[in-house]
Amino acid sequence: MFWPPVILLSSALAFSLINFETFHSVVSSANNWILTRFDWLFSYASFGAVCLILWVALSKFGSVRIGGPDAKPILSRWNWFSITLCTTIAIGILFWGAAEPMFHVSAPPDYAGVAPHTDDAARFALSSMFMHWTITPYAIYTVPALAFALAHYNFKRPYSLSGPLSLVFGRAATGRAGAIIDAVGLYALVAGVAASLGAGVMTLSGGIEASAGIHDSVLLRLAITVVIVLVFVASSISGVQRGIKFLSDINTRFFILLAVFVLIAGPTTQILALGAESAVEYVTKFIPRSLALGERSSDPWVRDWTVFYFANWLAWAPVTALFLGRISIGYTVREFIMFNLAAPALFGAVWMTVFGGAAIGVDATSGALTAALESRGPEAVIYAMFASFPCSQVIIVVFILLTFISFATAMDSNTHSIASVCLKPAKQEQPKPYAERWIKIFWGTLVGGVAFIMTSTTGIEGVRMLSNLGGLPGLFILIAMGAVIIAMRVSWFEELRAASQPASPELQEAASRHEPLK
Repeated sequence: MFWPPVILLSSALAFSLINFETFHSVVSSANNWILTRFDWLFSYASFGAVCLILWVALSKFGSVRIGGPDAKPILSRWNWFSITLCTTIAIGILFWGAAEPMFHVSAPPDYAGVAPHTDDAARFALSSMFMHWTITPYAIYTVPALAFALAHYNFKRPYSLSGPLSLVFGRAATGRAGAIIDAVGLYALVAGVAASLGAGVMTLSGGIEASAGIHDSVLLRLAITVVIVLVFVASSISGVQRGIKFLSDINTRFFILLAVFVLIAGPTTQILALGAESAVEYVTKFIPRSLALGERSSDPWVRDWTVFYFANWLAWAPVTALFLGRISIGYTVREFIMFNLAAPALFGAVWMTVFGGAAIGVDATSGALTAALESRGPEAVIYAMFASFPCSQVIIVVFILLTFISFATAMDSNTHSIASVCLKPAKQEQPKPYAERWIKIFWGTLVGGVAFIMTSTTGIEGVRMLSNLGGLPGLFILIAMGAVIIAMRVSWFEELRAASQPASPELQEAASRHEPLK
């Protein structure tokens, strides 16, 4: 499971350095093929994840305790929430919170039937933010995370993506086949993480240019990439209870303080009014927008934005699910859904309301954000908004630090999962420190290399392509994990509720043989 994604990604990195034009052409063709062939499946699978989690939450399945009735939590609810939030979309909301609505307000899709820079365009823009950053992305995370948590703790399956799948597919998901599944998950994550790191590097370079006057250059982006990789690898090596717990706690508190500041400093009344109106539009149009029904199905905007986001979440979801499932022991399935979906989705809605609404309001009076987008790119938009607020230089410095810590926190947890998956099952619980350490250093360096190449050459388009390339394998893993949860609910509910490990002889024997349960 280690070598296939390493060889593929290293070869791609070398190819891009030797002949970038051909490399870019190949990647662009692959990206276009994925969007053309699978855009409908991205939409339907993501919507299916929402429906599946809703069904589980409202059923008796929600009372099952992860790890069994005697399992004890390893994290408080606050730490659990903050780690989940920072592991998933933290870096994304910082980059896109103010930038994305500017795209939608300036150039709404034809199917929306609204004119640019109008109140209708503003409502469409913010409701699109809710679509891309709240319930659906967290449902995409929650499905594989829940499947892994129950399989690992209640059915004693290995710490791997293939572990949950072996419950349904038996030996077909173990051995070499299981290694292939884990390798695909690793590839998807590295592509997705590199995309997010690219967005983070662009945000930081834009902030340094705005605050220190240092021109955004290839050399600056290289320096930022190197520092981020060093920090998140060092944090990951220090362990979950120390590194990520500390970073995520600080991160979440700063998120809250920054959002409160923007709400007060920005056009408060307009932000709240637009947020309420957009929330109504989001709810009433959730199903047709999720499934790209009607005129949406043929509009390229859906592929460029909604499918792009779904692909990004799907790239992160498989391996991130291992970490989210690992820290959930001791809580019930319903609590799992509350803290892995409901709470962070609500936070995402509040954040996008505040930052998206403020960006739209400030741009409506000055046009500064649209000008920044057109002249310097999306990484400059948030700083153009801050420039209109009091104490702007202080806020920009705080935002730069927050962006830096956010990615370090998110990659910290994923580096841990990557290292665990790369170790043999017998060594996952008590790995040799030097082996785990070098695996983390290797993957951190590879992720940084891929992100730097894409952001220094193709900019935001490179980020988009990486997301789509990583999302395709993640898509099929999500569908398989959904099947595992359905099987757990339909066939093994009583066993899950009764015991922390296989309760019946049949269940225990099947687990030892890695055979599908009857």
